Amino acid sequence: MSGAQQPPYARLKDISPSDDGRIVSVAGWVEDIRNLGGVVFIILRQREGTLQLTFKKKDDPDILGQAVAVNRESVIGATGRVVANKQARNGFEILPAKLEVLSPAEAPLPLGVVDKVGAELDTRLDNRFMDLRKPEHRALFAIRSLALRSIRDYMYANGFVEVHTPKLAGAGAEGGASLFETDYFGKRAFLSQSPQLYKQMLMATGFDRVFEISPAFRAEPSDTVRHITEFISFDAEVAFIRHQEDFLKMLEECVVGSIAYVKEHGKEHLEILGLDPKVPSLPIPRLLYVDAIGILQEYGKKVKEGDDIDTEGEKIIGRAMQEKGHELYYIRDYPSAIKAFYVMPKEDDPEYSNSFDMEYKGMEMASGGQREHRYDKLVERMKAFGLDLVNFDFYLKPFRFGMPPHGGWGFGIDRFVQKMLDLPNIREAVLFPRDRNRLIP
Repeated sequence: MSGAQQPPYARLKDISPSDDGRIVSVAGWVEDIRNLGGVVFIILRQREGTLQLTFKKKDDPDILGQAVAVNRESVIGATGRVVANKQARNGFEILPAKLEVLSPAEAPLPLGVVDKVGAELDTRLDNRFMDLRKPEHRALFAIRSLALRSIRDYMYANGFVEVHTPKLAGAGAEGGASLFETDYFGKRAFLSQSPQLYKQMLMATGFDRVFEISPAFRAEPSDTVRHITEFISFDAEVAFIRHQEDFLKMLEECVVGSIAYVKEHGKEHLEILGLDPKVPSLPIPRLLYVDAIGILQEYGKKVKEGDDIDTEGEKIIGRAMQEKGHELYYIRDYPSAIKAFYVMPKEDDPEYSNSFDMEYKGMEMASGGQREHRYDKLVERMKAFGLDLVNFDFYLKPFRFGMPPHGGWGFGIDRFVQKMLDLPNIREAVLFPRDRNRLIP
């Protein structure tokens, strides 16, 4: 017959100097061991921080010997008495009467956790499980989680329904070549670039506000600090609009609110990183495409109206806007020719479109606009883009049976975290990033 069930291990947040004399059990990783001969200190790391275990030879030489033999980063459990001690971290230490190695760590370690020597990003990503034991790296993902929580809270509060669209599809949303192809029971299928076509179809269902936060895939062989092949996209679509301004207000409130939420609720994580993100003022500036081109020309970049704005151009405009005190802003009304087939041209000047990009610190975060909901006009644009309508029949069908005016956006979560936290590489904002050279871990 088994004995009484052991109580759960205590968390650091549940222990304080006022628990002096209390018997507790704790578990965690061995961050450091200091052997002073008659006394051995083990610094035990949990998610919330570290605490001190003190082993004294005069009290129990056997358990002290056990402590000396433990390798750093092993997982241990210890049971002992809490002793208030102003010299110890947290104002207390634990004097264990029992020590158990729950999972030993091999030596040497593949990556240092508390060592001051830095490591290349590739080495860190190859050993991500160890890399994320560093509090400053875990802090990034705690902040990312807070940002996503705020985004979802805003969308629910504003009447949006969360949806999940297929990630295996028979056609690409953009109609381009940057697709990952796979065999689907003998048929050609593609990993989804975007939920664009599906979220537009949902506008014909009666769900007039939908959003999705999910993976998307681009088969672009880019080796940059801002591109990855699998990314998390925050997409939304809004029906019964008169103009894209009807939802631009929602997007900027959502994004600015997310930064403010992180600043308010992520103070301990921001302190670890030494960061203090600026919360933009609302409304954020709207910069017309033609004026953006003018800024680039003023700064000496060879560009003309009708050209797309490349990465270098985004950075130049970002610096110009930052000089005016704006980190977050829109560029709107791009030429119709450089936007996707589903973007609606402007009624008064069809050469330009009801479209926008949201830029943050000189990097594109979101792209979107008002969609072409009129069936004949949509077919006309698709033909002009050289698309085979047969492949898009599933998409076009809802437009023949009552499609309300609508629009929306696609927003890159990974880039957002990268720029909010001023990370040099987008891969640092992703748990297990995927690019053309990395498929594991």
